Amino acid sequence: METDVWDSVCGSRDLPVERGVAALLGDVQVAIFRTYDGALFAVGNQDPFTGAFVLSRGIVGSRGETPTVASPLHKQVFDLRTGRCLDSDGVVIPTYPVRERDGYVEVHVGTEAGRASR
Repeated sequence: METDVWDSVCGSRDLPVERGVAALLGDVQVAIFRTYDGALFAVGNQDPFTGAFVLSRGIVGSRGETPTVASPLHKQVFDLRTGRCLDSDGVVIPTYPVRERDGYVEVHVGTEAGRASR
C-alpha cells in the first residue's frame, strides 16, 4: 500500500525569511525557502551546473514577480515556483510541494514506496 509522505523539516519559526535550509529526506536533498511575503518553496538542493548540493545557500530574490534563488557558485538563477533556470534554456531543478502544518514546515518528496525504491 502506497501512502503519501510529508516530512517535517523544521519548526515554522526556525525557517529564516529569505534564507535557505537544507534537508535530507530519504535520499533526496531539498532546499526550503520562505520569501518576505511568507510563501514557502522547496526545490532540489543540487546545482545542475556543478553537481554540488548548495542551492540552500543561494541568494533569494526575484526577477519581476518571479521568486528566485541564485546558485552561490556561478549565480545561475532559478524560478522557485517551477525550478526553471532563467539563465539557461532547458535546465530545470526539481520542485516539491511544501506546507506549514501545526507549527512545522513539511515537504512532500513522493510516496513511501517511491522513496524506498530510490
